[in-house]
Amino acid sequence: MTTQAQKPGTSGSEATGAPGPADFALDPEVRHLNHGSFGTVPRPVLDRLAALRAEMESNPDAWWRTLTGRIAAARAEVAAFLRTAPDSLAFVPNASAGASTVLASLRFTRGARILMTDHTYGAVAMGVRRVAALHGAVVDTVHVPLDASTEHIRSLFARELGSGAPVELVVVDQITSPTARLFPLPEIVAEAHAAGARVLVDGAHAPGLLADPLGHASGADYWTGNLHKWVCGPRGTAALVAAEDVAQDLVPLVNSWGAPNPYPHRFDEQGTQDVTGWLAVPGSLAFFAERGGWDAARATMDRTVTAAQTLLAEALHADLSGVTVNEALAMRLIPLAPVLATDPDRAAALQRRIAAELRCEVSITSWDGRGFLRLSAHVYNRPEEYEYLAERLPALLTAAEREAA
Repeated sequence: MTTQAQKPGTSGSEATGAPGPADFALDPEVRHLNHGSFGTVPRPVLDRLAALRAEMESNPDAWWRTLTGRIAAARAEVAAFLRTAPDSLAFVPNASAGASTVLASLRFTRGARILMTDHTYGAVAMGVRRVAALHGAVVDTVHVPLDASTEHIRSLFARELGSGAPVELVVVDQITSPTARLFPLPEIVAEAHAAGARVLVDGAHAPGLLADPLGHASGADYWTGNLHKWVCGPRGTAALVAAEDVAQDLVPLVNSWGAPNPYPHRFDEQGTQDVTGWLAVPGSLAFFAERGGWDAARATMDRTVTAAQTLLAEALHADLSGVTVNEALAMRLIPLAPVLATDPDRAAALQRRIAAELRCEVSITSWDGRGFLRLSAHVYNRPEEYEYLAERLPALLTAAEREAA
């Protein structure tokens, strides 16, 4: 299948060298500077996805008879990429579903505590509060300053874990969504386990962005990460990884015919659902591996976003001194004026305005009453896109400041 916007000779199956804009189906009239939210899928993987869906529609009965074996094969490839055993990994639709699965599978003692941070992804935080309310548990939140050092973060968790009622679960982001911060998981996991708490790591942004996300989260009891973001897999593809001693306690959110099976196979059958994304995601892994390799892709992303942060910070006269930069992460923050994006609703409104007026898709986040421009870059982004934004964004933000005053 040839996508309509595809130029002759630019099919991923024929192209060679480092991937670029022609390898993706993005609208060229829009500057796509927010890869970290929804990702995008390479053309050859879109072709594979379409072929799988056509096969499914051509004979649904035959499709479902062979599906579990094909899921197992895809799981083995994703597990190898994540450097884990296939039997530790279950496919889930997204990291929020992975976190919800863990939370729904656990039982908490009344009055016990669940610990998270003020950087926790909003949907996951809502799930934590809902489960705590069901079990009579208490949710406590650790405030982590933007520029906190590894030792400072470790001490914050140690203090919270060592005071009050026992903590039964720590929920922590690997790379924070609103603030683009890599948390020191080895130190956090060690403190949690020393206090007798289990650890759920929300690694939504980690696959593809980190070379070894599970190595960085080593020792965590549960980990979940998206495959549609930096890996560029189809939407609806994510991984849930559990330690051997807790894996069999996990059950899918949907009860279906796979329920009697052991983990992870019970996750393969959750009613009649379209799992072509799970089967196609190995193609995304291969696409980058064959087009220069993952290390080269990560290096390209890091160079692009580092230069973009410098350029836009200068254009906006932004002070970066209080923002920690995690080297080799293709995500960066730029603080906005204090009156802008002071809560999620205002952040979303400003993001929509930038999209409408500048034809630029960006991420505006809000954390602790402050607004930020969160930059995220992938291999298809080019310097001139950020130059365009740097020329036009200051005037738009100045107008927004006047209106907010």
